[in-house]
Amino acid sequence: MKICFIPIDNRPVCYNLAKEIAAMDGDIELFLPPREFLGDLKKNAKVNNILEWLENQPESDAIILALDTIAYGGLIPSRRSSDSIDDIISHLLRLKPLLYGKKVYAFSSIMRISNNNYSEEEKEYWAEYGKKIFEYSFSGINNGIPREILEDYLATRKRNFEINKLYLKWQKEGVFETLIFSKDDCAPRGFNVEEAKELERLGGKTKTGADEIPLTLLARAVKKDIKIFIRYTEPEYKNCISNYEDVSIEQSVTGQLELGGFQTVQNLNDADIILIVNNFIKKQGELVMEWDTEPFNKTFTAPEIPYAVADVRYANGADNAFIKQLLPQIDLNNFFGYAGWNTSANTLGSLLAGIKIKWKAKKYNEKAFCKLQMIRFLDDWAYQANVRKTIPAPCDIKELMTPFEKILTKKFNQTTSIKYSFPWQRKFEVEINIT
Repeated sequence: MKICFIPIDNRPVCYNLAKEIAAMDGDIELFLPPREFLGDLKKNAKVNNILEWLENQPESDAIILALDTIAYGGLIPSRRSSDSIDDIISHLLRLKPLLYGKKVYAFSSIMRISNNNYSEEEKEYWAEYGKKIFEYSFSGINNGIPREILEDYLATRKRNFEINKLYLKWQKEGVFETLIFSKDDCAPRGFNVEEAKELERLGGKTKTGADEIPLTLLARAVKKDIKIFIRYTEPEYKNCISNYEDVSIEQSVTGQLELGGFQTVQNLNDADIILIVNNFIKKQGELVMEWDTEPFNKTFTAPEIPYAVADVRYANGADNAFIKQLLPQIDLNNFFGYAGWNTSANTLGSLLAGIKIKWKAKKYNEKAFCKLQMIRFLDDWAYQANVRKTIPAPCDIKELMTPFEKILTKKFNQTTSIKYSFPWQRKFEVEINIT
Protein backbone atom coordinates (compact mmCIF):
# COMPACT_ATOMS: atom_id res chain seq x y z
CA MET A 1 0.00 0.00 0.00
CA LYS A 2 1.38 3.39 -1.03
CA ILE A 3 0.40 6.35 1.17
CA CYS A 4 1.31 10.01 0.64
CA PHE A 5 1.46 11.77 4.01
CA ILE A 6 1.68 15.56 4.44
CA PRO A 7 2.12 16.45 8.14
CA ILE A 8 1.11 19.65 9.89
CA ASP A 9 4.71 20.58 10.78
CA ASN A 10 8.14 19.03 11.41
CA ARG A 11 7.79 18.06 15.09
CA PRO A 12 8.83 14.47 15.93
CA VAL A 13 5.23 13.47 16.79
CA CYS A 14 3.99 14.91 13.50
CA TYR A 15 6.77 13.77 11.16
CA ASN A 16 8.82 10.93 12.66
CA LEU A 17 5.99 9.16 14.46
CA ALA A 18 4.09 8.51 11.24
CA LYS A 19 7.17 6.84 9.76
CA GLU A 20 7.82 4.83 12.92
CA ILE A 21 4.26 3.51 12.94
CA ALA A 22 4.18 2.66 9.24
CA ALA A 23 7.53 0.83 9.50
CA MET A 24 5.82 -2.00 11.41
CA ASP A 25 4.44 -3.32 8.11
CA GLY A 26 6.90 -3.64 5.23
CA ASP A 27 3.93 -3.74 2.85
CA ILE A 28 3.22 -0.04 3.53
CA GLU A 29 5.21 2.61 1.69
CA LEU A 30 4.82 6.00 3.34
CA PHE A 31 5.92 9.01 1.30
CA LEU A 32 6.55 12.29 3.15
CA PRO A 33 7.91 15.59 1.81
CA PRO A 34 11.48 16.39 2.89
CA ARG A 35 11.43 17.52 6.50
CA GLU A 36 13.09 20.83 5.66
CA PHE A 37 10.02 21.74 3.56
CA LEU A 38 7.80 21.71 6.65
CA GLY A 39 7.28 24.51 9.12
CA ASP A 40 8.39 24.75 12.73
CA LEU A 41 7.86 27.09 15.67
CA LYS A 42 9.30 30.13 13.89
CA LYS A 43 9.07 29.50 10.18
CA ASN A 44 6.32 28.54 7.76
CA ALA A 45 6.35 25.51 5.52
CA LYS A 46 7.75 25.95 2.03
CA VAL A 47 4.34 25.54 0.43
CA ASN A 48 5.48 25.79 -3.19
CA ASN A 49 8.14 23.13 -2.59
CA ILE A 50 5.56 20.81 -1.01
CA LEU A 51 3.14 21.31 -3.90
CA GLU A 52 5.92 20.61 -6.41
CA TRP A 53 6.84 17.49 -4.42
CA LEU A 54 3.20 16.36 -4.47
CA GLU A 55 2.95 16.98 -8.20
CA ASN A 56 5.85 14.58 -8.75
CA GLN A 57 4.71 11.79 -6.42
CA PRO A 58 4.00 8.32 -7.85
CA GLU A 59 0.42 7.08 -7.85
CA SER A 60 -0.70 6.38 -4.29
CA ASP A 61 -3.55 4.46 -2.69
CA ALA A 62 -4.28 7.26 -0.24
CA ILE A 63 -3.28 10.82 0.60
CA ILE A 64 -3.24 11.93 4.24
CA LEU A 65 -3.32 15.71 4.14
CA ALA A 66 -2.98 18.45 6.76
CA LEU A 67 -4.68 21.26 4.87
CA ASP A 68 -3.24 23.92 7.19
CA THR A 69 0.22 23.13 5.82
CA ILE A 70 -0.81 24.18 2.32
CA ALA A 71 -3.16 27.01 3.30
CA TYR A 72 -1.08 28.76 5.95
CA GLY A 73 2.28 26.99 6.17
CA GLY A 74 1.36 24.87 9.22
CA LEU A 75 -0.75 24.73 12.36
CA ILE A 76 1.00 27.55 14.22
CA PRO A 77 1.13 29.83 11.14
CA SER A 78 -2.64 29.33 10.80
CA ARG A 79 -2.96 31.54 13.91
CA ARG A 80 -0.14 33.95 13.09
CA SER A 81 -0.36 34.36 9.32
CA SER A 82 -1.35 37.75 7.95
CA ASP A 83 -1.87 36.39 4.41
CA SER A 84 -5.03 37.54 2.67
CA ILE A 85 -7.75 35.07 1.89
CA ASP A 86 -6.92 35.48 -1.83
CA ASP A 87 -3.28 34.50 -1.22
CA ILE A 88 -4.38 31.41 0.69
CA ILE A 89 -6.87 30.39 -1.98
CA SER A 90 -4.16 30.69 -4.64
CA HIS A 91 -2.22 27.87 -2.91
CA LEU A 92 -5.35 25.81 -2.50
CA LEU A 93 -6.35 26.15 -6.16
CA ARG A 94 -2.97 24.69 -7.11
CA LEU A 95 -3.55 21.85 -4.65
CA LYS A 96 -7.09 20.96 -5.71
CA PRO A 97 -6.33 19.38 -9.13
CA LEU A 98 -3.72 17.13 -7.47
CA LEU A 99 -6.46 15.56 -5.35
CA TYR A 100 -8.98 14.66 -8.05
CA GLY A 101 -9.56 10.94 -8.38
CA LYS A 102 -7.52 10.14 -5.23
CA LYS A 103 -8.64 8.82 -1.86
CA VAL A 104 -7.90 11.90 0.21
CA TYR A 105 -8.14 11.90 4.01
CA ALA A 106 -7.84 15.52 5.05
CA PHE A 107 -8.19 17.72 8.09
CA SER A 108 -8.22 21.42 8.82
CA SER A 109 -8.03 23.08 12.22
CA ILE A 110 -10.61 25.33 13.79
CA MET A 111 -8.48 28.16 15.18
CA ARG A 112 -7.93 27.65 18.90
CA ILE A 113 -8.26 30.14 21.77
CA SER A 114 -5.60 29.56 24.42
CA ASN A 115 -6.54 30.52 27.98
CA ASN A 116 -3.16 32.05 28.82
CA ASN A 117 -0.82 34.95 28.12
CA TYR A 118 1.83 32.91 26.27
CA SER A 119 2.59 34.13 22.76
CA GLU A 120 5.05 31.39 21.77
CA GLU A 121 2.52 29.84 19.36
CA GLU A 122 0.25 32.88 18.84
CA LYS A 123 0.50 36.45 17.63
CA GLU A 124 2.69 38.71 19.76
CA TYR A 125 -0.22 40.49 21.42
CA TRP A 126 -1.27 37.21 23.04
CA ALA A 127 1.46 37.79 25.67
CA GLU A 128 -0.58 40.66 27.09
CA TYR A 129 -4.15 40.03 25.98
CA GLY A 130 -4.48 36.26 25.53
CA LYS A 131 -6.56 35.58 28.63
CA LYS A 132 -8.74 38.61 27.98
CA ILE A 133 -9.44 37.46 24.41
CA PHE A 134 -10.29 34.03 25.76
CA GLU A 135 -12.68 35.60 28.28
CA TYR A 136 -14.18 37.82 25.56
CA SER A 137 -14.88 34.67 23.55
CA PHE A 138 -16.92 33.38 26.50
CA SER A 139 -18.69 36.56 27.61
CA GLY A 140 -18.67 39.01 24.71
CA ILE A 141 -17.43 41.67 27.15
CA ASN A 142 -14.27 43.59 26.19
CA ASN A 143 -12.24 44.04 29.35
CA GLY A 144 -9.49 46.31 28.03
CA ILE A 145 -8.51 44.75 24.69
CA PRO A 146 -7.41 47.53 22.29
CA ARG A 147 -9.78 47.90 19.36
CA GLU A 148 -7.13 47.28 16.68
CA ILE A 149 -5.98 44.06 18.39
CA LEU A 150 -9.49 42.69 18.77
CA GLU A 151 -10.27 43.57 15.15
CA ASP A 152 -7.13 41.80 13.95
CA TYR A 153 -7.94 38.71 15.99
CA LEU A 154 -11.54 38.55 14.79
CA ALA A 155 -10.46 39.11 11.16
CA THR A 156 -7.99 36.21 11.39
CA ARG A 157 -10.72 33.98 12.81
CA LYS A 158 -13.16 35.01 10.07
CA ARG A 159 -10.58 34.35 7.34
CA ASN A 160 -9.82 30.84 8.64
CA PHE A 161 -13.52 30.09 9.07
CA GLU A 162 -14.20 31.10 5.45
CA ILE A 163 -11.40 28.79 4.30
CA ASN A 164 -12.98 25.93 6.25
CA LYS A 165 -16.31 26.62 4.54
CA LEU A 166 -14.47 26.45 1.20
CA TYR A 167 -13.32 22.93 2.10
CA LEU A 168 -16.95 21.98 2.73
CA LYS A 169 -17.73 23.00 -0.86
CA TRP A 170 -14.87 20.81 -2.05
CA GLN A 171 -16.26 17.95 -0.01
CA LYS A 172 -19.62 18.28 -1.75
CA GLU A 173 -17.75 18.12 -5.06
CA GLY A 174 -16.24 14.77 -4.02
CA VAL A 175 -12.66 15.98 -3.50
CA PHE A 176 -12.28 14.26 -0.10
CA GLU A 177 -12.84 10.69 0.97
CA THR A 178 -12.83 12.03 4.55
CA LEU A 179 -12.73 15.62 5.80
CA ILE A 180 -12.36 16.45 9.49
CA PHE A 181 -12.29 19.81 11.24
CA SER A 182 -10.17 19.63 14.38
CA LYS A 183 -10.94 21.40 17.65
CA ASP A 184 -7.44 22.13 18.97
CA ASP A 185 -6.94 22.88 22.70
CA CYS A 186 -10.66 23.30 23.11
CA ALA A 187 -12.72 24.49 26.07
CA PRO A 188 -16.45 23.79 26.56
CA ARG A 189 -17.40 27.25 25.18
CA GLY A 190 -15.98 29.94 22.93
CA PHE A 191 -15.71 31.16 19.32
CA ASN A 192 -14.12 27.91 18.22
CA VAL A 193 -16.94 25.86 19.72
CA GLU A 194 -19.53 28.02 17.94
CA GLU A 195 -17.62 27.68 14.65
CA ALA A 196 -17.56 23.92 15.09
CA LYS A 197 -21.34 23.88 15.56
CA GLU A 198 -21.81 25.97 12.42
CA LEU A 199 -19.55 23.68 10.37
CA GLU A 200 -21.51 20.69 11.63
CA ARG A 201 -24.77 22.44 10.70
CA LEU A 202 -23.37 22.90 7.18
CA GLY A 203 -22.57 19.17 6.96
CA GLY A 204 -19.01 19.06 8.27
CA LYS A 205 -17.56 16.65 10.81
CA THR A 206 -15.57 17.95 13.78
CA LYS A 207 -13.20 16.19 16.13
CA THR A 208 -11.51 17.26 19.35
CA GLY A 209 -7.73 17.12 18.88
CA ALA A 210 -5.20 18.20 16.27
CA ASP A 211 -1.66 16.78 16.15
CA GLU A 212 -2.87 13.17 16.17
CA ILE A 213 -5.55 13.48 13.50
CA PRO A 214 -3.27 12.67 10.53
CA LEU A 215 -2.35 9.47 12.40
CA THR A 216 -5.99 8.63 13.07
CA LEU A 217 -6.65 9.24 9.37
CA LEU A 218 -3.74 6.93 8.57
CA ALA A 219 -5.56 4.26 10.60
CA ARG A 220 -8.75 5.01 8.66
CA ALA A 221 -6.96 4.66 5.32
CA VAL A 222 -5.67 1.19 6.24
CA LYS A 223 -8.77 -0.96 5.77
CA LYS A 224 -8.89 -3.70 8.42
CA ASP A 225 -11.77 -5.01 10.50
CA ILE A 226 -10.74 -4.83 14.15
CA LYS A 227 -13.12 -5.23 17.07
CA ILE A 228 -12.14 -3.21 20.14
CA PHE A 229 -13.31 -3.72 23.71
CA ILE A 230 -12.71 -0.64 25.88
CA ARG A 231 -11.65 -1.10 29.49
CA TYR A 232 -11.28 1.94 31.73
CA THR A 233 -9.17 1.74 34.86
CA GLU A 234 -11.64 4.17 36.46
CA PRO A 235 -14.95 3.31 34.73
CA GLU A 236 -17.06 5.41 37.09
CA TYR A 237 -15.16 8.55 35.94
CA LYS A 238 -15.24 8.04 32.17
CA ASN A 239 -17.63 11.01 31.82
CA CYS A 240 -15.02 13.47 33.13
CA ILE A 241 -13.54 15.95 30.64
CA SER A 242 -9.81 15.99 29.87
CA ASN A 243 -7.65 19.10 29.95
CA TYR A 244 -7.68 20.97 26.61
CA GLU A 245 -10.79 19.14 25.42
CA ASP A 246 -14.51 19.82 25.34
CA VAL A 247 -15.83 16.26 25.53
CA SER A 248 -15.65 13.46 28.10
CA ILE A 249 -12.84 10.95 27.97
CA GLU A 250 -15.38 8.32 26.89
CA GLN A 251 -16.49 10.51 23.98
CA SER A 252 -12.87 11.17 23.08
CA VAL A 253 -12.13 7.43 23.02
CA THR A 254 -15.18 6.46 20.99
CA GLY A 255 -14.68 9.40 18.61
CA GLN A 256 -11.09 8.38 17.85
CA LEU A 257 -12.13 4.76 17.34
CA GLU A 258 -14.89 5.77 14.94
CA LEU A 259 -12.63 8.07 12.93
CA GLY A 260 -9.90 5.42 12.84
CA GLY A 261 -12.28 2.87 11.33
CA PHE A 262 -12.56 0.51 14.31
CA GLN A 263 -15.59 -1.39 15.57
CA THR A 264 -16.34 -1.29 19.29
CA VAL A 265 -17.93 -4.28 21.02
CA GLN A 266 -19.62 -4.57 24.39
CA ASN A 267 -18.72 -8.21 25.00
CA LEU A 268 -15.09 -9.06 25.73
CA ASN A 269 -15.47 -12.44 24.05
CA ASP A 270 -16.20 -10.69 20.74
CA ALA A 271 -13.08 -8.52 20.86
CA ASP A 272 -9.88 -8.77 18.85
CA ILE A 273 -8.06 -6.28 21.08
CA ILE A 274 -8.65 -4.69 24.48
CA LEU A 275 -8.03 -0.96 24.63
CA ILE A 276 -7.05 -0.19 28.22
CA VAL A 277 -7.63 3.46 29.08
CA ASN A 278 -5.85 4.58 32.25
CA ASN A 279 -8.22 7.46 32.89
CA PHE A 280 -8.31 9.98 35.70
CA ILE A 281 -10.48 10.52 38.76
CA LYS A 282 -12.51 13.75 38.52
CA LYS A 283 -9.73 15.96 37.07
CA GLN A 284 -6.90 15.07 34.71
CA GLY A 285 -3.49 15.78 36.17
CA GLU A 286 -0.54 17.42 34.46
CA LEU A 287 2.93 17.02 35.88
CA VAL A 288 4.47 19.95 34.01
CA MET A 289 1.80 22.38 35.22
CA GLU A 290 1.86 20.79 38.69
CA TRP A 291 -1.83 19.93 38.42
CA ASP A 292 -2.21 16.91 40.64
CA THR A 293 -4.59 13.99 40.39
CA GLU A 294 -4.89 10.64 42.11
CA PRO A 295 -2.39 8.22 40.53
CA PHE A 296 -3.29 4.65 39.69
CA ASN A 297 -3.62 2.75 42.97
CA LYS A 298 -5.22 -0.54 41.95
CA THR A 299 -3.72 -3.84 40.85
CA PHE A 300 -3.13 -4.08 37.12
CA THR A 301 -3.08 -7.48 35.47
CA ALA A 302 -2.21 -7.62 31.78
CA PRO A 303 -4.87 -9.38 29.67
CA GLU A 304 -4.07 -12.68 27.98
CA ILE A 305 -5.58 -11.53 24.70
CA PRO A 306 -4.03 -8.69 22.62
CA TYR A 307 -4.21 -5.29 24.30
CA ALA A 308 -2.90 -1.74 24.06
CA VAL A 309 -2.68 1.04 26.64
CA ALA A 310 -3.79 4.68 26.37
CA ASP A 311 -2.36 6.39 29.45
CA VAL A 312 -4.41 9.58 29.88
CA ARG A 313 -4.49 10.00 33.66
CA TYR A 314 -2.09 12.91 33.15
CA ALA A 315 -1.77 15.26 30.21
CA ASN A 316 1.76 15.62 28.84
CA GLY A 317 3.20 12.50 30.39
CA ALA A 318 2.75 9.05 31.84
CA ASP A 319 1.32 7.89 35.15
CA ASN A 320 4.41 6.60 36.97
CA ALA A 321 2.36 4.40 39.30
CA PHE A 322 0.66 2.68 36.36
CA ILE A 323 3.89 2.23 34.40
CA LYS A 324 5.49 0.56 37.41
CA GLN A 325 2.92 -2.23 37.16
CA LEU A 326 2.60 -2.32 33.37
CA LEU A 327 6.23 -2.67 32.27
CA PRO A 328 7.10 -5.95 34.04
CA GLN A 329 4.02 -7.63 32.53
CA ILE A 330 4.55 -6.68 28.89
CA ASP A 331 4.80 -9.72 26.62
CA LEU A 332 5.52 -8.92 22.97
CA ASN A 333 3.22 -11.74 21.88
CA ASN A 334 0.04 -9.91 22.90
CA PHE A 335 1.12 -6.29 23.53
CA PHE A 336 -0.02 -3.85 20.85
CA GLY A 337 1.43 -0.62 22.15
CA TYR A 338 1.54 2.22 24.65
CA ALA A 339 1.04 5.98 24.35
CA GLY A 340 0.79 8.77 26.90
CA TRP A 341 1.78 12.04 25.22
CA ASN A 342 0.23 15.48 25.36
CA THR A 343 -3.61 15.52 25.27
CA SER A 344 -5.93 12.54 25.57
CA ALA A 345 -6.78 12.82 21.87
CA ASN A 346 -3.08 12.92 20.92
CA THR A 347 -2.43 9.74 22.89
CA LEU A 348 -5.44 7.89 21.50
CA GLY A 349 -4.97 8.77 17.84
CA SER A 350 -1.33 7.69 17.67
CA LEU A 351 -1.99 4.50 19.63
CA LEU A 352 -4.85 3.47 17.34
CA ALA A 353 -2.74 4.04 14.23
CA GLY A 354 -0.14 1.66 15.64
CA ILE A 355 -2.80 -0.97 16.41
CA LYS A 356 -4.18 -0.76 12.88
CA ILE A 357 -0.78 -1.18 11.24
CA LYS A 358 0.39 -4.01 13.53
CA TRP A 359 -2.83 -6.06 13.40
CA LYS A 360 -2.37 -8.83 10.82
CA ALA A 361 0.41 -6.86 9.11
CA LYS A 362 1.29 -8.41 5.75
CA LYS A 363 5.03 -8.00 6.41
CA TYR A 364 5.27 -7.53 10.16
CA ASN A 365 8.51 -6.02 11.46
CA GLU A 366 8.89 -6.68 15.19
CA LYS A 367 12.09 -4.63 15.39
CA ALA A 368 10.14 -1.61 14.16
CA PHE A 369 7.44 -2.24 16.78
CA CYS A 370 10.04 -2.47 19.54
CA LYS A 371 11.69 0.72 18.34
CA LEU A 372 8.33 2.51 18.36
CA GLN A 373 7.65 1.36 21.92
CA MET A 374 11.13 2.38 23.05
CA ILE A 375 10.53 5.89 21.74
CA ARG A 376 7.08 6.21 23.28
CA PHE A 377 8.18 5.01 26.72
CA LEU A 378 11.36 7.11 26.61
CA ASP A 379 9.37 10.18 25.59
CA ASP A 380 6.04 9.81 27.42
CA TRP A 381 7.32 8.15 30.58
CA ALA A 382 11.04 8.78 31.04
CA TYR A 383 11.25 12.33 29.70
CA GLN A 384 7.80 13.90 30.03
CA ALA A 385 6.84 12.39 33.40
CA ASN A 386 10.28 12.43 35.05
CA VAL A 387 13.26 14.13 33.43
CA ARG A 388 11.55 17.20 31.98
CA LYS A 389 10.67 18.71 35.35
CA THR A 390 14.29 18.42 36.52
CA ILE A 391 15.87 20.57 33.78
CA PRO A 392 15.57 24.36 33.51
CA ALA A 393 15.99 24.46 29.73
CA PRO A 394 16.95 22.19 26.79
CA CYS A 395 20.29 20.55 27.59
CA ASP A 396 22.19 17.27 27.37
CA ILE A 397 19.81 14.80 29.05
CA LYS A 398 21.64 11.59 28.19
CA GLU A 399 22.81 10.90 31.74
CA LEU A 400 19.34 11.56 33.16
CA MET A 401 17.73 9.22 30.63
CA THR A 402 20.23 6.35 31.01
CA PRO A 403 18.47 4.59 33.95
CA PHE A 404 15.26 4.45 31.90
CA GLU A 405 17.15 3.29 28.81
CA LYS A 406 18.52 0.30 30.73
CA ILE A 407 15.03 -0.84 31.75
CA LEU A 408 13.56 -0.39 28.29
CA THR A 409 16.38 -1.85 26.18
CA LYS A 410 16.08 -5.03 28.20
CA LYS A 411 12.29 -5.13 27.92
CA PHE A 412 12.22 -4.54 24.16
CA ASN A 413 15.32 -6.56 23.22
CA GLN A 414 17.14 -3.52 21.87
CA THR A 415 20.87 -3.05 21.38
CA THR A 416 20.81 0.54 20.30
CA SER A 417 22.44 3.92 20.20
CA ILE A 418 20.06 6.55 21.55
CA LYS A 419 20.45 10.29 21.06
CA TYR A 420 18.30 13.19 22.25
CA SER A 421 17.71 16.65 20.83
CA PHE A 422 15.26 19.53 21.12
CA PRO A 423 14.28 20.44 17.55
CA TRP A 424 12.19 23.48 18.52
CA GLN A 425 14.67 24.58 21.21
CA ARG A 426 12.14 24.24 24.01
CA LYS A 427 11.44 21.62 26.66
CA PHE A 428 7.96 20.79 25.39
CA GLU A 429 9.08 18.22 22.82
CA VAL A 430 12.17 16.03 22.73
CA GLU A 431 13.37 14.12 19.68
CA ILE A 432 14.60 10.60 20.32
CA ASN A 433 16.81 9.08 17.65
CA ILE A 434 17.41 5.32 17.89
CA THR A 435 19.88 3.61 15.56
